[in-house]
Amino acid sequence: MGRTEGLGAAPAAEAGAGPERAQRPTGRRDTDGMAVASFVLGLVGLLVLNLFLGPAAIVLASMALWRGTARRGRALLGLGLGVADLIVLASLVAMDGTVSWSIAG
Repeated sequence: MGRTEGLGAAPAAEAGAGPERAQRPTGRRDTDGMAVASFVLGLVGLLVLNLFLGPAAIVLASMALWRGTARRGRALLGLGLGVADLIVLASLVAMDGTVSWSIAG
């Protein structure tokens, strides 16, 4: 009776510690996701909500670069687009005189 319980419990305990967990580098996938997210947020921020999306893109790109992402070019693009978001916002605010702006004018 003791042998069958021991055999049944061993594979269930080892199922979570399979090779899938050992192959994934810690944090690498997260930093690549941050780089892509900063690029997307910076790109969308050129059109809408650049007051919020620009700084978010800058922060995500900086964190991805600081942690050593494999998608360094995409993180740099996200950083540049985040800065461009704030420049576009500043120029539109200077022309209009308000914090809100619209494409229609």
